[in-house]
Amino acid sequence: MSADILERLTDVLRERKSYAASDSYVAFLHKNGLNKILEKVGEESIETILAAKDASISGDNQKLVFETADLWFHSLVMLSHLGSDAKAVLSELDRRFDVSGIEEKALRGSSE
Repeated sequence: MSADILERLTDVLRERKSYAASDSYVAFLHKNGLNKILEKVGEESIETILAAKDASISGDNQKLVFETADLWFHSLVMLSHLGSDAKAVLSELDRRFDVSGIEEKALRGSSE
C-alpha cells in the first residue's frame, strides 16, 4: 500500500508542476522557488517536532501523524523540484537494509 501511495503522489506532484500557481498548491510552491519550498519543509519539521513532544505527554499521536504527513509531502515537493522523487529515497533506504546505522554513518564520514 505505502509504495503505491508514494508512486501515486509522485505522479501527482510531477503533473501539478506544470499547473498555474493559482490552480495548484504544488505549482504555487514550484513557482515560488526552492527557498519557499525549503521554508515549508523547515516549518513542517518544527511542527512535527512539537507534535512529537505533545504526543509524548498526551499519548495521542493523531496530530503527530498529521504533521508527519505534511512534512513528508513537502519533502516530496522539494525532491520533485530538484528532479528527484520518492523512488530515489526508497532505493536509498533499501540499500541501507543490510548495513548497520553505525557502519552507514562511518561510510559517510558522519559524526552524528
